This record gives sequence, structure tokens and C-alpha cells, in this order.
Amino acid sequence: MSATLPPQLTPFVGREVELAALTAELAAHRLVTVAGPGGCGKTRLALRVAESHDEVRWADLTATSDPAVVPKLLAEATGTLRTPDHGSLARQIGDRRMLVCLDNCEHVLTAAAEAAVELVSGCPNVTVLATSREPLGVPGERIWRVPSLSSADAVALFRARSGTGETAATSVLCARLDGIPLAIELAAAWSGTLSVPEILDGLDDRFALLVRGPRGVAARHQTLAASMAWSHDLLSDADRVLFRRLGVCTGGFTLGAATGVSGLPRTDVRAGLGRLVDTSLVIADTTGAVTRYRMLETIRQYALARLVSSGEEDEIRGRHLGTFLAIVEEAEPLLETDKDAWRAAVGPDQENLHAAIEYGLAADPGRGRRLAAGLAWLWHLNGRGHEGMTLLRRALDRGPDGTELQARLLTGLALVADTTQQLGPDHDATRAALAIVPDDGLATLLAALGELMRDFAAATRLAERARSAHGGFVRDGATALLGIIAHLRDDHAAAVPLLETAVAGLLPRGDRGVASTALSFLASSALYTGHLTRARELAAEGVRVARPLEDYHRIGSATSVLAMIEGTAGNLTAAAAALDPMVRLVEGAGSAPFVPGLAVAKGYLHLWSGEPCEAIGWFRRERTPPALVGLAEALRLTGDREAAAAVAGDALGAARQAGMPRVVADALEQSAFLTGSADLHHEALAIRVEHGLWWCCLSSLAALSTEDEPLRQAVERAKRDLGLPHGPVPGNAMPLEDAIGYARRARGRRGRPASGWASLTPTEESVVRLAVQGLNNPEIGARLFMSRSTVKTHLSHIYAKLGVTNRTELAAQAAAQPMT
Repeated sequence: MSATLPPQLTPFVGREVELAALTAELAAHRLVTVAGPGGCGKTRLALRVAESHDEVRWADLTATSDPAVVPKLLAEATGTLRTPDHGSLARQIGDRRMLVCLDNCEHVLTAAAEAAVELVSGCPNVTVLATSREPLGVPGERIWRVPSLSSADAVALFRARSGTGETAATSVLCARLDGIPLAIELAAAWSGTLSVPEILDGLDDRFALLVRGPRGVAARHQTLAASMAWSHDLLSDADRVLFRRLGVCTGGFTLGAATGVSGLPRTDVRAGLGRLVDTSLVIADTTGAVTRYRMLETIRQYALARLVSSGEEDEIRGRHLGTFLAIVEEAEPLLETDKDAWRAAVGPDQENLHAAIEYGLAADPGRGRRLAAGLAWLWHLNGRGHEGMTLLRRALDRGPDGTELQARLLTGLALVADTTQQLGPDHDATRAALAIVPDDGLATLLAALGELMRDFAAATRLAERARSAHGGFVRDGATALLGIIAHLRDDHAAAVPLLETAVAGLLPRGDRGVASTALSFLASSALYTGHLTRARELAAEGVRVARPLEDYHRIGSATSVLAMIEGTAGNLTAAAAALDPMVRLVEGAGSAPFVPGLAVAKGYLHLWSGEPCEAIGWFRRERTPPALVGLAEALRLTGDREAAAAVAGDALGAARQAGMPRVVADALEQSAFLTGSADLHHEALAIRVEHGLWWCCLSSLAALSTEDEPLRQAVERAKRDLGLPHGPVPGNAMPLEDAIGYARRARGRRGRPASGWASLTPTEESVVRLAVQGLNNPEIGARLFMSRSTVKTHLSHIYAKLGVTNRTELAAQAAAQPMT
């Protein structure tokens, strides 16, 4: 190996993937330029790769800023004589085999390019490895751009240079420095003076902090600002203007946005961006349909500092606000026709939109509030609801009450709250919105949603009003909500067509969120009514529809339904596989996201796995009636029967008040297990039969079959027929409906007298109690989740057993009788 390589005073750290890739490039190409911004590690990478070659000649071009001196430096590096003849270098090297490294070419680019071409074209066994902040721009050049350090390599470099251990703050520090090796080394230089959190705090003014480079290195690498200035000073005046103005763009930008923000002609911006990409100050991502550009945050901060010093900041930030407000308002019609296209139009600019709103609310409230109002759907769908709600509240505080814009912001706040938090004051913002714009369809629909878990009747009235008066999303969303209400009331015959109609309207417009929710409720309806295969298909479709949203709320909710279906069917491995990725995401989140159904699904997965103690903690995360039922079961299985009884009572009361028959039956079943009451099991079975919950009937039959062999055999047959794991099934085992009839007839053989008060069943006692309170048949049916005809049948049985003919006589006898 040649001894011309410059010495390295610190060990090389990491970059194994990059070294392998660059080595492969050199093996395949004779001219490779390692390109990247200042401080990204171009020289160190080139040195590391060069070490593996036997004949290496290294020319450091930073030794001059005069292009005429480049041939002299190259002659010294290669051991040749410098002559006026331009081709002399190639003739002297001839067919010798060597790797010639041209380090730091950007400031003498033309001279370096001429030298590289001479070597490659005139010396058949010479390979040229150049490092530069921009490509040489010659034929045959292979450009290899240096990526930022990986997270692991960045942390390893900081630890190696600072001598500190790895902490969470170290990872955050390296991420905020964009994985730029120079920035990390300069930050590490403070480790003897400041703690890692203190260094991290200092990054708000990183160019003032990162000024402690080692002596003996090039001046441009002694401070971060000097490194940035080296690149900046190589730009033309026009490119410097474009560069600093683009500093206001966060998270990337398109050519169109760059044109609007900079205020320069589009053709000039296009050409300027090309040059900024070449100089490694801007990165171009061409993988999508539209090229997006971005700066590393460290470079953007430098550009922003230049913008501030130019005195243009307010003007350019105003242009930035106007540009992104126009993008959002031009895309607004897509909200009613294609929400996928709308998300594609505005979603990539989330960071720009946030920055524009922040500036607007401070300096231009009118436009800032308009932009905030136009983005409610984005925050509703993208899992960043807390950020959106904060900005919407601030926008509300910055404007006058009683305006249409204020109503839009209020409705937007309720829309974002829907997927961000459980019911609370923000869901009721629609009341104020409707006071301003009474016929607003979205506000009416959201008001209905706000009533969902408080009052089904009120929610139904509002949803029907929205559905009848509006089209598009509001109509289909209201149809879905009516289907959900019918589902929760266990009127599945009504729920299924409503939900199917909603899905058919929502999906073609890209309304994935509500469509996924409707599919999940359809899946649950299919499960409860005994159609396992269909339930699994619908749940999987709900997850597929939600997945492009990449949010916690919709994907998590749909996944929880799929896990519940798989777990109920006995497929615990499949249930865990579906649920675990979402659980890990939620558990690792800074603030717990709102994922309906996740806690209940995880709780039941623990129950089914024989882990009731672990289930308790998950069920306690929700206060919904289904979660209370699960908690009661978990407590019962741990032996805490007193607590289980109290929670089962709470669940029963909450489910009855809400009007949820299936959950009422589930709560009665838990009480039955605690008290050993067969009557309660029968009451649960009666509710399940009344509402066609054939899958749920299995649980009742299993509980009643402990001393009844025909019933036990029927349960095994029903499991087989429904696609569940099952035991042996004799040929004469009863089908499910026959088994239900058998169980209900067998109830009378347990010694209950045929007449008198002792002959009344718990359900009949409930009917009597409500009848003597003055409720009519429809009202009794609503309380007990049965049809008015069923109430009439119960009353006829009661009259026969008690020997009375009307309610007056019933009330007179009831007054003297104790009823539980």
C-alpha cells in the first residue's frame, strides 16, 4: 500500500453497509464521486475504502483555491512531473494500476473534472475516487451520495468521541443532528463540560453550540457554521437567494411549493433546485409521482439563519403561509369526491402546514384560522389528533364568535376529537357550531356521534336528520351511525343493510375511516349471529381498508375486532399475531392513543390464555359496559368474587341504561356464575334468543349443560357447525335451535310450582315490576330488550299463573308480594 494516505487521529466508527456499497461501486466503475453535504463523512469513507487498495495516490485539493494549481497537486500525489502538456500526467502513469483519490473537489470543480477525465481516458488501469459536495459532471461518472449515519452508528460515534454511555437522550441528540458525523463530533466535544441533556437543550441554537472542533483539522470542519458556510459561499448569488428562502420549508417541498414560497420564476426555481441538489444542500426524492425535495435539518437551520439576516423572513413566511393555504383550499373539493387523493395532496406537507398555521395565528390570524379549519380531516385521519386539537383551540381563541369560520373550527375540533379521545367537552363543540350554522350536515352528524353512548334515541334523531337533509359523506356517515346504533341495540336485521349501504357509499370516495368502522361492526354482527367465516372476512377487510391511513385509531380498532373474532373462535395464536403489533405501538407511545376496543380485546386474549390477573389491568383501561363485563369475569376467575359481583352489577346497570341487550345478557351470565343461579342463565339465554345472537347462545347452553348430557352433546355439535374447536359429536346430537328449545322446556322440570308467585321466572318478575310502575308494553320491551309481542306473551303467562285478568288486579296482588 502507498504511504501517501493522510493519517487519521481518531478511530473510524461504523458505516459497514456504506463501506460495502462504496467498495462495490469502485469495483464496477472507474470514476466514482462520493457526494454529500459538508461534514457528512465523505473523506473518511473514501480513506477507509482506499486502505484496502495496494496502490493509492491521495490528492487533497483543499490545499488550493486556484484551479491552475490542481495539476501540480495531482503530480505530487502520483509521483509524476508537472509539464505544460495537458496529457503528460496520463502518459507518465501509463498502464500502471492505481487508485487516485481526489479529495474535496467542489471549489475547483472544473480543474478536478479535467484531471479525472484525463486519468480515466488515458490510463486503462487507473480508478478515480473523488469526494465533492457536488458531482464532477463528466461522462462515465458514477455518483454515490453519502447517507446520514444510521441511528446505531450515530450513537456509537457519539459514545466513541465523548466517552459517555448510551442513553435515550443520546439517541434523540443524534437524531436531531441528522446523523451528520461532523455535527455529532462537535457535540461530543462538549461532553466534558455539559451533560447529554444539556447538549441537547443547546441544539436550539446549534450553530452557536457546535464550535469546539479539534485543532489541526481544516478550518471548514472546526465549527458547524464554517462547514455550512463553505458550501454556501460556493453558490451563485441567485442560488443563495433560493437556498435561504427555502429555509422556511419544513419536512420537504415540491417544485410548485418552492416556486410559491420563493417568489421566483418557476424556470429559475427548477434550475436552482437542480444546482442545490448537485451541491448536496438539497436532497431530491424521485420515487413518488411528484418529486419532493428536502434539506437536512442542520442545513435548513443554516438557510433559515441566512434568511433572518437578509431581512426577508416575514415576507417569505407570509408567502409560505399563502402557498400552503392555496394548496389546501384548492384540494378541498376532493374531500367530497376522493379522500385518498385529498390525503395525497396535503398529507406530505404536514410539517409545512403546522409551521404555516403557527406563523399565521401569530401574524395573520385570518389566513392562519382558515388553514387550521381546512385541515381538520387530516388530523382526524392521520393519528396526530392531539397536535390538531391544540392548533384548532388556538385558532378558535384568535377569532370572533358567531362567524361561519368559527363554526367550521368548532366542527373541526369535534371531528378531530372523534378519533383522538373518548367522549368529552370537545365532542360537544358541535352544539356551538350548530348555533351558528343550524343546517351544517357534518356538525349534525358529529352531534349525533356525541350522543352515541349517552342516548341512543337522541343520536338516532340527529343521524336521521343528517341523513335525510344531506348527501355524500354526511349521508353515508349518518347511515353508518344508524347501523351502529342498531347493532348496539342488537337489531342485526336492521343493522346489516344499513352498514352495507354505508360501506358501498363510503369506499368509492376513499372515506376509509368510517368505512373500516362499518366493516368492523358488520363483522361483529356476523359473529354474534353465527357466521364465523363471514365475520373473519369482514374483519380482515376492515383492517385492509384502514391500513393506508397509518393511524392508531382506525387500524387499531379494526385489528381489535379481528383479534376478538379469532380469539372467540379459539385461534389464540392468530388473535395474538393480529393484536400484538398494535399493542407494542400503543405501549411505546408517549401519550396513550385512543384505540376503541383494544383494551377489551387484549383483556379477553389474556382471559382465553388463562391469565385473568393480566386481563384485569387491560379491562380497567376502559369504562364501557363490555369492558366492565370482562373485568367482572377476570375478577371472578382470580377468586375475588365480591369485587366481581359489584362490577357485574355495574355492568348490568350500565348496559341496561345504554340499551345494549347482548351486554345485558353477558352481565347476567357473570352474575349467574357467581350466584349459581340457573334462572339468570336462562334469562341471559332468553335475551340472546330474542335478538338472534346464536353464537352467544352457546355460552348459555354450555353453562346449563353441566348435568345434562343431551345438552352437552348439542353444544359440541353447535361448536362443530359454527366452525369452533369441539369434542366428539354423537350422530343423534341436537342442532342448536332444538337444543335451545330443549333447554328452555327443561327449565320447568326443576321444581318450580306451576302457579302462584313462586312460579314466576326472573324475567316475569321484571315484567311485573315494570307493569305495576305504569309502563306500557313498548316501554317494558325497551327496558328489557324484547319486542312488544314478547311482553304481551309474558303478561299472558303471568296472568294465568297468578289467576288475574288485568293490570289492576296484578298491581293489587303485587303490592303484598316480595319480589327480588
